[in-house]
Amino acid sequence: MQIDPITTEVVSKYLQSVVDEMGSIIVRTAFSTNIKEREDCSTAILNEKGEIVSLAERIPMHLGSLLGIGGYVLDHIDLDDVRDGDVFIGNDAYRGGGTHLNDIVLMQPIFVDGRYCGWVTNLAHHSDFVDRSHKHIFQEGLRIPPIRLYRGGELQADILELILLNCQVPRERRNDLAAQMAANRLAVERYRSLCERYSLDVVKSVEREIMDYAERKTRASLSRIPNGVYRFNSKFDTNLIGHVLDLNVAVEVRDGSIHFDLSGNPPQLPAPINMVLTATLATLYYAVKTLVDSDVPPNAGFHRAISVHAEPGSVLNAQEPAAVYSRTDIALRLVDMILAALQPAIPERVIAASTGGGLVTISGTSPRSGRFYVYNEMIGGGMGARYALDGMDGTQVHITNTGNLPVEALELEFPLRVERYELVRDSGGPGRSRGGMSIRRTVRALGHEAVVNAGGTNSLLPPFGIAGGEAGQVCRVELSGDEPALKNRSGRLKANETVTMVTSSGGGYGPAEERLPAKIEKDLREERVSAEATARHYAHATLAT
Repeated sequence: MQIDPITTEVVSKYLQSVVDEMGSIIVRTAFSTNIKEREDCSTAILNEKGEIVSLAERIPMHLGSLLGIGGYVLDHIDLDDVRDGDVFIGNDAYRGGGTHLNDIVLMQPIFVDGRYCGWVTNLAHHSDFVDRSHKHIFQEGLRIPPIRLYRGGELQADILELILLNCQVPRERRNDLAAQMAANRLAVERYRSLCERYSLDVVKSVEREIMDYAERKTRASLSRIPNGVYRFNSKFDTNLIGHVLDLNVAVEVRDGSIHFDLSGNPPQLPAPINMVLTATLATLYYAVKTLVDSDVPPNAGFHRAISVHAEPGSVLNAQEPAAVYSRTDIALRLVDMILAALQPAIPERVIAASTGGGLVTISGTSPRSGRFYVYNEMIGGGMGARYALDGMDGTQVHITNTGNLPVEALELEFPLRVERYELVRDSGGPGRSRGGMSIRRTVRALGHEAVVNAGGTNSLLPPFGIAGGEAGQVCRVELSGDEPALKNRSGRLKANETVTMVTSSGGGYGPAEERLPAKIEKDLREERVSAEATARHYAHATLAT
């Protein structure tokens, strides 16, 4: 069916508005701070083949789970047995395409006049399954293969109770899952109303057209990158393992397509930094999205120009039962490496290495309520410097993209007090463009003992600069008590002790001696850089007194 461009645009934007509205509903009705404040959730519409039609611009890593559960359900469930009102729930990295167990997906079929025509899907990160070991996935929490939580619109109460029994904060889980269900119900109704107005055949034709459009736009954008094979190697450290890894990537650009060869990377480890293939795909799709035109819709058509080879059993294509909880550690570095590899070809489109973030989880029994609580936050840091602009300060980067939890919300919800929350002077990597500044955040456990899990990548090796730019600063964790350091990120806080997270900062872009004096003076005025650091890194500059 040939659809005119105006109808195509209207229907396409309507579908996008549906997934955006789904995300807003989850955030506005969720119970936990991680979802309602940090907005750690994602939403999508899939077609009848399980392909992404519309994806909200939220958390790029979540795409791995949204892709995975669709393919798994279609491969393992008889569609003739699927009814209107069925809802599948899942989180497992190996039996349902998730990327780690805290990301719980709800997937509901769309029926229009009795005809099966696709799925509405959403995911939220549930702050649970804490104080665990991470040698394999069986230690990381409850594994849920895609199973029906609702049958024909009826809640399977025994399934829900089984899930909640295995959660440490079941009150939050029950209410967050209800928020996710509300988003799916609304999306189904919105989709049906669209079909009533334009007909299902027209909507389906538009879905196919916007996928083809995304492919054309992606290939046109990639064709502007010179053909060739671009390589980059990097050392990688995290305080979840006791040694430094050697990572490598080869990026082949050829006539409007891009292929990633991830051969030769380390084997999977008895630690939670492994990535299943869907997590790796989500990371690569994000990296390519930063390189193509900004108006390319991130649907399944966009994916057609991208291919990957990752050896099964490696940290980038882990096999069961590898642990995966902290899979974003390597994912963030993989994005840095891809951009660095392409710097010689498209220097104005890439950035230096960025923060790996700093994960802080504090859990215990609140003396105020007597209930068990979990405070979980990935704290942002410095973005890598850009070709002609400094990196952004104190922000989430790349595939995480969550918000920092406001101090007021944290202190209202948890028996904790934030005593420092600031940008760190002199942290950004020097260069023609300066790397973004890191964050320092100090949290005190008020009147109770707590378990703390804190750390990040770049604890030994700072994010690198490119094209002559200098490295940023490392991530570090500081404790106020007698315990000198955390072991594999884990330790305990006594009553009224503090934990301080200082995240890593962004690397610089270009030689520091090329930085304009006006930018140096602005940094001094705003106290982003000290006089001592200026003399050390920018001695070439003649500054106004």
